[in-house]
Amino acid sequence: PLMIITQKITTLACQLHDGIGRQAEELTAEQNRLAVKTRPSLLEYLSYLLNFMSIIAGPCSNYKDYIAFIEGRHVHMKLLEVNWKQKGYDRLPDPSPTGAVMYKLCITLVSLILFLTLTKNFPMAYIIDKEFLDKTPFLSRLGYLYVVTQAAKPKYYFAWTLADAVNNAAGYGFSGVDERGTFRWDLLSNLNIWNIETATSFKMYIENWNIQTAAWLKRVCYDRAPWYPTALTFILSALWHGIYPGYYFTFLTGILITLAARAIRNNCRHYFLSSVPLKIAYDVVTWVVTQLAVCYTVAPFVMLAVEPTIKFYKSMYFHMHILSILVLLALPIRPQAHSIRKPQNQVVQNSVKSK
Repeated sequence: PLMIITQKITTLACQLHDGIGRQAEELTAEQNRLAVKTRPSLLEYLSYLLNFMSIIAGPCSNYKDYIAFIEGRHVHMKLLEVNWKQKGYDRLPDPSPTGAVMYKLCITLVSLILFLTLTKNFPMAYIIDKEFLDKTPFLSRLGYLYVVTQAAKPKYYFAWTLADAVNNAAGYGFSGVDERGTFRWDLLSNLNIWNIETATSFKMYIENWNIQTAAWLKRVCYDRAPWYPTALTFILSALWHGIYPGYYFTFLTGILITLAARAIRNNCRHYFLSSVPLKIAYDVVTWVVTQLAVCYTVAPFVMLAVEPTIKFYKSMYFHMHILSILVLLALPIRPQAHSIRKPQNQVVQNSVKSK
């Protein structure tokens, strides 16, 4: 609960600062859309922070979305973004969250069953057991690392999906209509399991894991950092999680791997897009590397302490750290779009000048 409240306080603080303390032309398009131009009352503030739907496990939502929900405008606002007359409707439809809630409750049930069976049978601590390390070859240890990491995921799938379902059941979380005309209830979704398990890049994995926290980090840190946005965002994430050393091992390792993965993708991916077989081969290889890189990175997050973390990385020969450093030394790093981003009005002015 303290972590979620921290997200909400800083989210509202930044959005209030954008709405009251900055000029509109200084903001990006997203900052302008989310800016809060009127200071909330005490009741609105406490309701946003402490509402029962998200007090335990989140997720954190934007203040304007929450107030629209409280005032009964949330679904209506999203529906007005669609031209319903073209679709043959005489009036606005009334989307029901029942289907989305039932679907998410099924996911929580499966996740709970997997947690109660897999997690106990495949503990993370076994990967640093002396007998296991002495008798198991390196490649087999890598395979087992993937298995124990998979076994550690269901508790997160359970908590985040249940929290999402609670908000949907209350009528909050409607995000509009997709291209097939299906009502979407994923405004507050914290994960996309399919995209996580099939991720072919470190970036894709992170973007689909703890989605609302990633959005919070982007809005309060990455988009506002004057320099080194990737490193500062990972460090903030570690500080936000707490004081266990394992968090810092995970997120500092994540900086290296993210930068290395970005360098490889920018310099090599285009060579594999010329034919379908090459693209399939590229996707298979990057899927394997991504999944193993994530397992290598998050193991300290589960272990928490220094001693087991160092023992684990020694058993893995620090191979991901070494490979990431070699990649960063060998491949040219293209400048990030972030480093040259400009406020919305400046982008418009430059495009007018160029014309």
